[in-house]
Amino acid sequence: MQTTFIRTTSDGRKVEVIGPNVCVDGKPVADSLVEVKNHPNKEAILFSLPNAAFMAGPVVLTAEEASVVRGALAAAKDPLTDRIEITERFRKAWNARNHEAGIE
Repeated sequence: MQTTFIRTTSDGRKVEVIGPNVCVDGKPVADSLVEVKNHPNKEAILFSLPNAAFMAGPVVLTAEEASVVRGALAAAKDPLTDRIEITERFRKAWNARNHEAGIE
């Protein structure tokens, strides 16, 4: 598994991407990122850390750190090559788009 170092926290723990997970001291905390603007507690996050752009579980990331994390997470995923899985992915995306547009 590939390990990508992101930063060290103020209390000395390492934030890394190990395989498909964001880890703190080697323990997985998240497998995806959430933008702060879409987070339920965005006001509290931005009040305490004004330069926060993304959250990975309880870990706050700046835009630069999030870019490195997104690249490492994308590199850890296997490429999609099965025709059935590709077709299913397109079907779900099409249905989600229609649902957002109000077409049932």
